[in-house]
Amino acid sequence: QVQLAESGGGLVQAGGSLILSCAASGGTFSSYAMAWFRQAPGKEREFVAVISWSGARSYYADSVEGRFTISRDNAKNMAYLHLNSLKPEDTAVYYCAADGVFGLNRRETRQYKYWGQGTQVTASS
Repeated sequence: QVQLAESGGGLVQAGGSLILSCAASGGTFSSYAMAWFRQAPGKEREFVAVISWSGARSYYADSVEGRFTISRDNAKNMAYLHLNSLKPEDTAVYYCAADGVFGLNRRETRQYKYWGQGTQVTASS
């Protein structure tokens, strides 16, 4: 059983940056692929990025490619999402998720077993 806890959200002006953190406990962190999803008001939760068990590979949604970077530190049981060049449409609750399987097509919420509680990111125009 893995517990995930996000932090680092906040209010930032458009064009600004934030770093989200996801702390994991209760499992072997390096055996899980880690992903970030987001959910805006009135919309479905959508995939943002995923990183492999070692951190060697990662995939991104087209909407954030080149602006967001996912990373992880297995020694600290932490995953991160660096958000740069934020746009108002990036405003959402951001969730980290974990699952033992990694791949290019792992972009659906139903594919992830463990979830954090979310952290709010607001990019103002």
